[in-house]
Amino acid sequence: MKSGLNFLVAAKRCEIAELQQLALTSALVNVTGRLVHGLQRERGLSNLHLGSQGARFTEMRAKQIEECRQTEAELRACFDSLDTESARVGHGARLFSRIAYVLHGLDALGGLRARIDALEWTPRQATEAYVRLIAGLLAVVFEAADSASDPEISRLLVALFNFMQGKEFAGQERAAGSALFASGHAETSEQQRLLHLIESQERCLEVFAEFAHPRVVDLWAASQASSTLAEIERLRRVLCTAANGAPLNVQLSQVWFDCCSQRIDRMKAVEDRLALDLLRACEEKIGAASAELDAYHALSSTATREADALSFFRDVPVPDPAPQAAQAGAAGFGANAQGYGLQLERSILELVQEQARRLQTMSEELDTVRASLNERKVIERAKGLLMAHRQLSEEAAHKTMRQMAMNQNRRLIEVAEAVLAMADMLPPPH
Repeated sequence: MKSGLNFLVAAKRCEIAELQQLALTSALVNVTGRLVHGLQRERGLSNLHLGSQGARFTEMRAKQIEECRQTEAELRACFDSLDTESARVGHGARLFSRIAYVLHGLDALGGLRARIDALEWTPRQATEAYVRLIAGLLAVVFEAADSASDPEISRLLVALFNFMQGKEFAGQERAAGSALFASGHAETSEQQRLLHLIESQERCLEVFAEFAHPRVVDLWAASQASSTLAEIERLRRVLCTAANGAPLNVQLSQVWFDCCSQRIDRMKAVEDRLALDLLRACEEKIGAASAELDAYHALSSTATREADALSFFRDVPVPDPAPQAAQAGAAGFGANAQGYGLQLERSILELVQEQARRLQTMSEELDTVRASLNERKVIERAKGLLMAHRQLSEEAAHKTMRQMAMNQNRRLIEVAEAVLAMADMLPPPH
């Protein structure tokens, strides 16, 4: 008959398997981040190329495309390594659906590049195409964050996702500003888009700062203290305050692109640190759980169990483990093989109680971390509802909700929930 210890061993093995899956997912997130970074740069160079009518940036863009192709091959290899045969629990279906969508986009990437080569698309069309593909890649990261079962790993993934999303908005700002400068004249709709992107960056970075380790937040703050930011702010004012149709200095397109690239490269350094911390946390947790599993096995193999059925109901102090037993594992729950009997039974009971307390704490911490992800889902759904029923752009829908929140002195999530609550009362979209 299987004992409680048998099931504790099985639970620990499940925990290790989940952590190992998280480690694989973290490696996938790392490669995804590198491809997103490369595509962001390719997008900006493509806008400069299109804005100059193919007269400039051709060679730089070609080199960037080759770099992206190499990273794409790495990502496809990561996808191939995932187990798609056995049924997975949790968020496996959603994650695999996101990956399927991304692969469709990657397969179409060659056609997008060919149209840009032929100058068949406008900068706005090209930007929207890259935005769609990058959004799909970030959705893979989002599903990874939403599926993490360990609160510390979940916090790291939430911080990483929001930082990557903020960097994506910074990349869109670089591309939009590049196209404006390269075109040689200001355009009101693009100026509004820039303001929306700047605001969106700040919102994502606030969430990042809430969930990231203080040392990473300090690293990000230190990277912001530079003359580059001052130049970006100056160029932002040039772009956003010019009258509609007013001339813009075409030569500033390269200056703008370089300044934004320097900032985004600094962001990539912070992103790399977040990804490294994530991988290390997975490795450390796998090591600790494996050591605990060894301790469980030591209890099972070195001691003779003399179970007292009533020990479950007694408040019997558990003696300190013997020095030699304490070396059996990191958890410190060893047992002397000679005459341990009831003490062993109490040690196992302590293990069960400790496991229950730890799982409860993890559940509570996960609820706190996932609240941020759930808020994002609700806000995105509310934006989609407004876009469908009022025929609004994403920027306009977000601006509408922000204005409602300010007018009513409510949080954005509360406004989003109110919008969704009225969904059944709205007429069907045209």
